[in-house]
Amino acid sequence: MRRIFGAKKEVVPAPTLDETTDRLDMRGTKADDKIAALDVQLSKFKEQIKRTRPGPAQTAIKRRALQVLKQKRLFEQQREQLYTQQFNVEQTKFTVDNIKDTVGTVQAMQGAAKEMKSQFKKQKELDISFIDKMQDDMFDMMDMANEINEAMGRSYAVPDDVDESDLMAELDALEDDLGAEELEDGAPSYLAEPADLPNAPQAQSAASEAELGLPAIKS
Repeated sequence: MRRIFGAKKEVVPAPTLDETTDRLDMRGTKADDKIAALDVQLSKFKEQIKRTRPGPAQTAIKRRALQVLKQKRLFEQQREQLYTQQFNVEQTKFTVDNIKDTVGTVQAMQGAAKEMKSQFKKQKELDISFIDKMQDDMFDMMDMANEINEAMGRSYAVPDDVDESDLMAELDALEDDLGAEELEDGAPSYLAEPADLPNAPQAQSAASEAELGLPAIKS
């Protein structure tokens, strides 16, 4: 059967852009090596031409140098073509990668959009009316808490009609009274010596003591 219909040929997969880039890079490296080797030969021929007198020998050296120079020009053209092809392949690869990244980004955003829609439908906390009502309730409760704090902070001993300015005036007067009681050296009034103390008692006379039947005290 294979002789009649022939064997099925295996399909060789097309090279990838990365493989093509590597192959072109390798060929370009080989071209550079060949050009470098030809430059070495040209340098040798140049030295030989300098050392050789004009004549058939020098002419032969020049012909060989000319052939080497032609080869060098050929390899340089090939290298430029390889560089151009490699640049085109790299640009194509960059474009393909950019397209893949764009597709992946769009797919990721599409999945995220579906997830967001599902969450908005399932979660009542994401309903704007629910959030507004919650905010209103929070404001109302904060107002109630402030009113409660104000009510609990009232003083039962102070009547409501007491004026703070009157209290401040009374406090200033009290400070003036306390300052007047201090001495000039700054000592408090309870440490000052009274001015109207009675005089110390004097010694009684001997006659008085005799009258009382007491012995006289000798001074």
